Amino acid sequence: MAKFHLEYHKVDAISWLRAAVLGANDGIVSIACLLLGVAAANAAQENLLLTGVAGLVAGAMSMATGEYVSVHSQADSESAALKQEREELAADPAGEHRELMGIYMRRGLDQHTASKVAEQLMAHDALDAHARDELGISEAMAAKPLQAAVVSAFSFASGAALPLGVAALAPAHTLVAWICASSLLFLGVLGGWAAKSGGANVFKGACRVTFWSSLAMAVTAGAGAIFGAVA
Repeated sequence: MAKFHLEYHKVDAISWLRAAVLGANDGIVSIACLLLGVAAANAAQENLLLTGVAGLVAGAMSMATGEYVSVHSQADSESAALKQEREELAADPAGEHRELMGIYMRRGLDQHTASKVAEQLMAHDALDAHARDELGISEAMAAKPLQAAVVSAFSFASGAALPLGVAALAPAHTLVAWICASSLLFLGVLGGWAAKSGGANVFKGACRVTFWSSLAMAVTAGAGAIFGAVA
């Protein structure tokens, strides 16, 4: 018997990668913008750091809560769909066989081959076959709420700690320049790494996240300067 040929693809890591990149990127951008906005309003460095720490904790908890609720909703939808599919398989296995056969025929198999494939897959694990090929639910892509929440919180805090650390160490008179330059560097590296991990173009990934993040920082710093002058 021929040995199975196994391959690893970048998409296998898409669930945790999305949460990790989103969290770290949001952490860097959020805290960098927050620090720049407060610094532009002429706040003392001590107040700046206190604001940054509060933003780090609040942002990490917000990311974890939002990700958990969002992914749990997806998991609930998947569970409901699987329950319905299980009931349909018990009530009308012949109809479900025809439905699966039709899916394979639309993918290019002739009727006889599609029928045999559907028959064998349903004999092996009918619910798994329908979940994967009819509903698009697979083990690799299944929603994992707790994992997504933990990854998001940790990655946000890790990303947020970078500009916060720069703000703590940089000289007060060049604080804004240091936060801007270092945060854009961090974001460029993160964008490039995320693109490489996903098999995409590294340069485009780095440029995309750097451009939009620099725009967000500029807008926040401008708002801080305006309201700081008014105050």
